[in-house]
Amino acid sequence: MGADEIWKYSTGKGVKVAVIDSGVNSATSTLKGQVLADQVPKSVAYKATEDNDGHGTGMAEVIAGTGAGGGVKGLAPGVKIIPIHIQYIKGKYDGKLATSAEAIRAAADSDAKIINMSFASPYYDAAEKDAVKYAAAKGKLMFAGVGNDGPKGKASYPATYPYVVGVSAIDKSGSVAKFSTKSDYVDFAAPGVHIPGWCDGKFNEYCDTDGTSPATALASASAALVWSVHPDWTANQVLRTLIDTAGRSWGKDEPSTYLGYGVIRPRRVLINKNINPGPAHKDPLYAENGTDADEDVMATPSLSVAPSSGASGRDADSSSGSTATAKDSGSGGSTQTWVIIGAAAAVLVIGGAGFAVLRARRNA
Repeated sequence: MGADEIWKYSTGKGVKVAVIDSGVNSATSTLKGQVLADQVPKSVAYKATEDNDGHGTGMAEVIAGTGAGGGVKGLAPGVKIIPIHIQYIKGKYDGKLATSAEAIRAAADSDAKIINMSFASPYYDAAEKDAVKYAAAKGKLMFAGVGNDGPKGKASYPATYPYVVGVSAIDKSGSVAKFSTKSDYVDFAAPGVHIPGWCDGKFNEYCDTDGTSPATALASASAALVWSVHPDWTANQVLRTLIDTAGRSWGKDEPSTYLGYGVIRPRRVLINKNINPGPAHKDPLYAENGTDADEDVMATPSLSVAPSSGASGRDADSSSGSTATAKDSGSGGSTQTWVIIGAAAAVLVIGGAGFAVLRARRNA
């Protein structure tokens, strides 16, 4: 991705990303001044900046960490984070926390342009799906991990809902990670192997983590970098340019079941002063989302979607974050190999010259 080169053009300044996760600890050295606790909607403000797991904080750092104090430096260090703490992360239940549906609706009503959902569930949730449609109508760009169950796994929610951009993980060579779920709902791939993240909610040390969770965070950061330079673009236009410039060796109209439209490459958008973002109100994923070519959910902001009921049909362990011992089933943020790399020594480096991409198609 060439982060050093990217930062000559954009750091994501002026863009806010809602991180729906296990909460975000705003006191880590690299997130000081990056978390907008005062802008969290009141309906989901409970424990927004408390994180007993470390997962949500890790995702926020991958997106917007400044690198201060030797912490992780994210891909878009100019971004500001709006944290939202949801239920069921790591199997812990707190009825006062927001459901995923409530969180998505609240994020849709906030100033965040992008909603990062580094979590995955095998369970369909009608309220969650309606919330996604509501957020799309508000012009938000949503990213979610496709899951860590490998090529034989099933794609997870919310990545499979219309208007959510599904993200898979690649390793250093650009090959799809062995744990990354193969699916018709993969739209992009991003680095997701050997990414530094907090070992736990004690925030004493970083660990070497794998998963579609950090890949999702990097996709969200990529979109933020582009939107910062082109603030007048719609979500459709940001997404379309990222699709057009993604790294792939197959036709744009034949997305891969492993890597979707390819490896996300925001630098290719940023360096092209004459890039054509296309129509503002045409969904670039209309075929996948089941809409007509000229239909745009953003054109109908007054959708007749019922307001959040405050309850979810999700089971107690229906979505999950990282676990310190083994890969979660369906998690967007599992950790396979935990290698302690030091409490204040990790800097996220996003580099690499090329990608060895898989050619498997969705019709394979």
